[in-house]
Amino acid sequence: MQVGSIHIYPIKATAAVTLPASSVELAGLRHDRRWAVVDPLGTRLNATTHDRLLTVTATPDAEGGLTLTRVGAVPWHVPVPRGGPEVAVDVSRLPTMIDAGDEAALWLSAVVGEPVRLVWQDDPARRPISTKHGGRDAEPLSLADTGPLLVTTSVSLAQLDAWVAQDHGPEPMDMRRFRPNIVIEGSDLAFAEDSWRQIRIGDVSFRFAEHCDRCLVTTIDPTTLAHGKEPIRTLARHRKWDGKTWFGIRLVPLGTGTVAVGDPVVAF
Repeated sequence: MQVGSIHIYPIKATAAVTLPASSVELAGLRHDRRWAVVDPLGTRLNATTHDRLLTVTATPDAEGGLTLTRVGAVPWHVPVPRGGPEVAVDVSRLPTMIDAGDEAALWLSAVVGEPVRLVWQDDPARRPISTKHGGRDAEPLSLADTGPLLVTTSVSLAQLDAWVAQDHGPEPMDMRRFRPNIVIEGSDLAFAEDSWRQIRIGDVSFRFAEHCDRCLVTTIDPTTLAHGKEPIRTLARHRKWDGKTWFGIRLVPLGTGTVAVGDPVVAF
């Protein structure tokens, strides 16, 4: 098996940034999910209810600042707001985050169509992985839902596509719907990842934290923003247990290093 693609989402709920390689930190891939868009009350916006966020690409620079781009909009650079004002939020168990300023807020408000603010997570150690989701020893976590990295496999997507075609006609699923960090190719068995407990990618080792339950954001076409019933409808028939639908696994880095497209993957 090998790494097929690598993706980060610097602002939670925005489009993927695809990379040839990425540094791995204890909290996940560098620059992944360290920012969020919130409403005036500090509540985080999600792509299910605010799908225009999926049209925004936030490309990080070496210092962690972002260049915001969107078709039809003037690009905007947002520096890391170190030393900026802390604001009260309701974001992923964090009571406060750092506000990124009025200019970024105006740019994103124009996209969303309502007043919003951009906020930054200054220290992932302030948000340890919950023990309910496989956390141990206060391991740091970005704004990712419950675990530092999400891994999927191309063979599992192919099986899902076959199920969709069998039940409802051809409707291939774009892997972008599942918002993975790393897509693994070359596995012979669909959903073999269900049983992986430790993985080595290149020179970095990871441990299994939990399976990934899927939400309605997967039913949004990332290109057209059309909302549909797939893949949740088909996953509910073939991949449902504990009242949830499942696709992919969450991993925790056991150290730091670099992963790259083409790196060998060993799972056990």
